[in-house]
Amino acid sequence: MKRRHQAMAALLVGALAGCGGDSGDAPEPAADFGETLFQDARLSDSTFNRFSCATCHVTTPEAPAGRIDSGPSLYNVAARPHWWGGYETHLLDAVNFCYLNFMRGVTKLAPEEPRSRALYEYLSRISPDAQAPAVPFTVVKDIEDVPRGDTARGEAVYRAACQNCHGATHTGEGRLTELASVLPEVTREYDRLFPGIPHAHVVIEKVRHGAFFGVGGSMPPYSREALSDADLGALLGYLGL
Repeated sequence: MKRRHQAMAALLVGALAGCGGDSGDAPEPAADFGETLFQDARLSDSTFNRFSCATCHVTTPEAPAGRIDSGPSLYNVAARPHWWGGYETHLLDAVNFCYLNFMRGVTKLAPEEPRSRALYEYLSRISPDAQAPAVPFTVVKDIEDVPRGDTARGEAVYRAACQNCHGATHTGEGRLTELASVLPEVTREYDRLFPGIPHAHVVIEKVRHGAFFGVGGSMPPYSREALSDADLGALLGYLGL
């Protein structure tokens, strides 16, 4: 694997020669360019996208206190045997799954383009082990109601998992984009949009299945590993649902 990384880096020196600015400047190291792309929503050329890779993923072995992400940590990601719970067996395909479904990318990142190569170098840099276990990703196939939990815990879950994108409750202050719903006020529209469906069930559907099934906008799904039913129930209790 180390030799493959070195060969890829050599290719990137030429491909990314223009990243350093003027022709007289030294080219930006590929992994550094990849880190910049990782942090920047402009990786996607959609004017409606506000997600970067860093919106949903940390790169440390453990997530910092007070942060609950839909996506797992990407520490050692390049050393894993597969991704997305085994649904993707090539790293770039796993990246493109996010890029197309959540970052509003129009076409896949191609293997030969500089952005793909730079991202690979950065992800390799944060993957120090030769091999790492796959991260489990359990999708809740059929959503069900969950017992409500402690509202104080629910507030902490909201701040850790929801506030970065949706902003403060009731006002949306600080939300990532105006397209993000204001919670729980958005549920006032549910009787019209989802007649006959309990409001809490719609929220559970959005949380568990994200953008899929035409309900969750561009929201990524939360697996059972990312958000337990207990935390989801506490969140619903906090939101008064």
